[in-house]
Amino acid sequence: MSRIFSEILKKRGISDAFLHPKYLSDGDIEAKLPDIDKAVQEISNAIKAGQKIMVYGDYDVDGVTATTVMVDALKLAGASEVITMLPDRFIDGYGMSKRSVERAVSEGVSLVITVDCGSNNSEVISELKAAGIKTVVTDHHEVMKEVPKDALAVVNPKRTDIPKTKQKAIHESGLVDLAGVGVAFMVARGLVKAGLIADGQEKWMLDLVVVGTLCDSMTISKLNRELTFYGKKVLEKTRRPGLKELMKVAKTSRISAEAIGFQIGPRLNAGGRMESAEISLKLLMTDSKAEAVRLAEELDGLNSDRRNEQIEAMKEISERYTEELSRLVIVVAGEWHEGVLGIIAGRLVEKYHKPAFVLSKAATHDEDGDGFTDIYKGSGRSFGDFNLAEAIKNCPDSIYGGGGHSAACGVKVLPDKIEDFAADVNKYYASLHLEDQEKYLEVEAEFKADNLSDFSEELLDEMAELEPFGEGNKEPIFELKDVETVEVRAVGKEGKHLRMVVADADGNRMTLVAFSAPEEWLKIPVGKTISVVVELMRNEWNGRVYVEGRALHVKG
Repeated sequence: MSRIFSEILKKRGISDAFLHPKYLSDGDIEAKLPDIDKAVQEISNAIKAGQKIMVYGDYDVDGVTATTVMVDALKLAGASEVITMLPDRFIDGYGMSKRSVERAVSEGVSLVITVDCGSNNSEVISELKAAGIKTVVTDHHEVMKEVPKDALAVVNPKRTDIPKTKQKAIHESGLVDLAGVGVAFMVARGLVKAGLIADGQEKWMLDLVVVGTLCDSMTISKLNRELTFYGKKVLEKTRRPGLKELMKVAKTSRISAEAIGFQIGPRLNAGGRMESAEISLKLLMTDSKAEAVRLAEELDGLNSDRRNEQIEAMKEISERYTEELSRLVIVVAGEWHEGVLGIIAGRLVEKYHKPAFVLSKAATHDEDGDGFTDIYKGSGRSFGDFNLAEAIKNCPDSIYGGGGHSAACGVKVLPDKIEDFAADVNKYYASLHLEDQEKYLEVEAEFKADNLSDFSEELLDEMAELEPFGEGNKEPIFELKDVETVEVRAVGKEGKHLRMVVADADGNRMTLVAFSAPEEWLKIPVGKTISVVVELMRNEWNGRVYVEGRALHVKG
């Protein structure tokens, strides 16, 4: 074992059980989820009665992977008729809309199963009940109000209406950290325990569990470590033509958290962001290689469109919204593509080190359903101690609707309430008296490098045992202290990327890269002594492996 890897294990307190986890070490862990038995029973009843079931999901990666997992589970359990429905980001927004009731009624559906949504859709669920349609909710989002009373089961690890002892067990087990796809997988496990699915068949769904979990930035706690560890293995030999072809167009050479987060995930998200999530869902569900090729290429093109949209929006905001950018919490409203609002909010957080909401003018049915009214839909992104779910709860008079997590949320705001919302959310932030929040955004090195020769192929292989990385299991970050620049040059078509070669006191060299590098980095002179914070990268060329670094921060 290399010295550095030994130090990583010791500093993080990593055990062999973490490095080599057992698949679902708690074999009955799904039983701790609220209403899981009710959900399994209702699903079983519907299957035995030959009833039509509709799976209603969400338009992001977690939503489409969760939808596919639930459909797979239902079919394995013997369901004869299963249809799917995803919300349209531009018509429905997040969650269940009234269109879901219309679709369920017109299709003759008897049972609706939600994935990655439903906990905050009491009215729609009540409408389904009035139409004679049963609903089972599977979700992982915070419950903003009361649990839907007309749902036959609400399988959500974040429920707070259950006994404290059960809440504690859910937290300690890691169930609370599940993504929507993880909750759907637990329902599949429930169907296995009920004898409706052959034991072990559910493991083939883990390729989707790892993708949805990492793309939804869930904490890699004990349970998620088990699911993603084996999910990575399943993804490497996935049976799904859609995932195979998507990885081809994304040029994914090896499965890692980076490949999932920056190659696979963005392309799956591109469908729901730019046009329709149905494209991504069809890709994941198809058995046809020809259709998989076509859909993968379509998503690749939409992902390029998405990048262009976000670049233009960021340019406009930086030039025209100086007052909004100066506030404690950034709230900007314009007419940008709805599909990139969350990404833009994230970029604003990175650039200005402040929580940010980005709103765009949209059209939606009014509450009476007799016309259209202008409304602004938006996304929020945060960090540190500023919880967005709590923030929007404290703005009830200025928002039309909303929901989400501590670090990401969605909101709807009427045109004449935008300034009120900006004032309310800034007032709430100020009331918290938060201090030193920028520390949460600082890229700090976990380990210091004494000698560049320590960065070997052996170390890369050892670090791969920690994969997949994610929240709670971050990729190790190193500081190259007092190295000298040997080469510095801009690369790429527009010269925005950096290639730098540095050397330590013993003459050992390392190549560093930075994509969309700050201008001041591109101007660093050769021969200058600097310190660089990096993540390690594997570069294979002509049969040889080179250890390179992705520069995250430059000092000096």
